Amino acid sequence: MNKIMSIEDAVGLVKDGDTIWVNAFLACASPVDLNRALTRRFRQTGSPRHLTVYSSFSFSDWREDSEVEGYICEGAVDRVIIGHFASMNRTCKSIMNNEIEGYNLPGGVLSHMIRAAARGASTLFTKTGLNLFVDPRNGQYKLNKRSQLDLVSLAEENGELGLSYKIPKVDIAFIKATYADERGNITFENEAASVDALSIAQATHRNGGKVIVQVRRIVNNNILPRTVNIPSALVDVVVVCPKQQQLTNIDGYFDFICGKYVPKGNILKACKEEISQVIGIVSKRTSLHKAIAKRAVREIKPEQIVNIGIGIPELVAEEVLERNMLDDVHLSIESGHTGGFPLGGQGFGVAIGPDSMMDLARQFDFYEGGGLDVCFVGALEIDGDGNVNGHYTRGKLSGIGGFANITQTTKKVVFCFTFSSQ
Repeated sequence: MNKIMSIEDAVGLVKDGDTIWVNAFLACASPVDLNRALTRRFRQTGSPRHLTVYSSFSFSDWREDSEVEGYICEGAVDRVIIGHFASMNRTCKSIMNNEIEGYNLPGGVLSHMIRAAARGASTLFTKTGLNLFVDPRNGQYKLNKRSQLDLVSLAEENGELGLSYKIPKVDIAFIKATYADERGNITFENEAASVDALSIAQATHRNGGKVIVQVRRIVNNNILPRTVNIPSALVDVVVVCPKQQQLTNIDGYFDFICGKYVPKGNILKACKEEISQVIGIVSKRTSLHKAIAKRAVREIKPEQIVNIGIGIPELVAEEVLERNMLDDVHLSIESGHTGGFPLGGQGFGVAIGPDSMMDLARQFDFYEGGGLDVCFVGALEIDGDGNVNGHYTRGKLSGIGGFANITQTTKKVVFCFTFSSQ
């Protein structure tokens, strides 16, 4: 069966009222070509409408006029449910202007939700988010007045209080991969992360939806089974995008971020300098930020498993590298990497020379199980009682990302924050 289709015909499969799940982790594995094509279709035809869009993490390109988000912000989408909004400036503005419904759930919860959807579950029970902003007793996951859906409820399981998250039925999967063979088996060998790809494909297929995958090219039927991330049985459409980028907004190909080459020592530092030429590794940092990182790194002991968060915590990884500690500790990020050096800024979610790369849900299994020894996280606000706001404040919408999943079970939580008033 020939599954290859033009990108116009592929996005033509999206119907009014569909629920789309987009696989991405910021710049990693984001199907920007499919999203741009859906925007072009909507602009030309005014269809589809009344869509719902889910994603565990953001999937756009940081542009204020982003075509990736065009269909979301120009009338095709009723609501978005997303874990982290870092690269989605247009969508953030539409939510803050009360133009579309916006909901923010923990990224790890969304990842576990789509995995549970693959086995037919209608809800996900977890303690993640209990007593936090997503707890219905607080109700702050609804990001504006337009957002009235109740997606979370209190629940008990085995006598323990937790939260029950409603799991959607997915009609359309948007996925970016590297190669497809002639049967439609999908590999991610040049991608910096696979994110939730397999779970999304399984859940969409189970619901009778359409799994649409954009790839760089078609290869002969010589793909090794162990390299297949999504089997052809789950794939409905393959779209060939020969100009797709390895990382969104970044030209070039880097074998040291996808597991094909694992640099060490000074070679790793040289690789970092190479990729720094085409991506802003971290935004401008002050001497105060660097001082915070120098103090924070002292909380790491040899052989500990560590999570590095976004923002000032990115500089903790820089300190580990400069002190030649990379081989003595295990840095990790929620995109699925353990080991190596995690990038920051628009490269967050990417690691140079990781020891391992796994699906998002598996990484969060380990995190929520208390496997981390120490984590370094930022904050938007901290009040006098120590309550931390990490997702939305005074016109700034970032989204909670993996913050709630990580901080609730990690043995030591280190907040990297300036304590300056706004």
